[in-house]
Amino acid sequence: MTTAIIGLGLMGGSFAMAIKKLPMIKTIIGYDHNQEHQKQAIELGLVDKIVDFDEVKRADVIVLAIPVDGIIACLKDLEGVTKDTTIIDLGSTKEKIVTSIPKNLRLNVVAAHPMTGTEKFGPTAAFDELYHDKVVVLCDLENSGEYQQETAVRIFSQIHMKLVYMKAREHDLHVAFISHMPHLISYSLANAVLKHEEHENILNLAAGGFRSMSRLAKSSPNMWGDIFRQNKNHLLDSLSYFEDELEKMKKMIQNEEWDKLDTKMQEANSLHNILK
Repeated sequence: MTTAIIGLGLMGGSFAMAIKKLPMIKTIIGYDHNQEHQKQAIELGLVDKIVDFDEVKRADVIVLAIPVDGIIACLKDLEGVTKDTTIIDLGSTKEKIVTSIPKNLRLNVVAAHPMTGTEKFGPTAAFDELYHDKVVVLCDLENSGEYQQETAVRIFSQIHMKLVYMKAREHDLHVAFISHMPHLISYSLANAVLKHEEHENILNLAAGGFRSMSRLAKSSPNMWGDIFRQNKNHLLDSLSYFEDELEKMKKMIQNEEWDKLDTKMQEANSLHNILK
């Protein structure tokens, strides 16, 4: 199989590295608007060659590893591929993407979200273990063609991902809580400190806790702006839950209700018993 990767950053570059090991993959070709990314992808050996969009459309498998708004635009440009072409989108939102797929392309497309990533971006951030042993959510898979379903499942399974199936709307609701909201909070935390008049002195004291919580604020604003826009309603709902909990704990501190605060913190501790 010839596989085309559109978007040669962290996700696309790492995907290329992962599938290079598969016997079913013959050639990996790359496409990216960023010329520096094209150059780096070749230098790092992520892809065999950089091609134009017409050659991308002739690939057996096309992987969309670009921001979610770009995925929607790109799907329209991919109309006209053969009926046997498999298009896999790796977007972090799913409902808007799925509903935007051109009707004559629907069987070609597999809507997937690998639950992995880092705060780094670009081809130099790619590494071959990014997808290993991680969850990939396949959304509305029954609406994809049988051949496309089999191809995507085969690829994800062979790069050792754990497959989970759900509806696109259900996916977007869940990831708002465990991915999109934490990113927005991290950006807010970083800005809250930076706006303080003594932020340089404060940051001199920054240790593990602050670094862990603000790490996500290093993520690409262009990518995350698109995600927030596409999942606006679910994101706002998740923020309401967060604001409610934050306000409760703020009032406990104001009222010096330390026992209640301790109980709240112990409740929070139980989360990691579930995540084990």
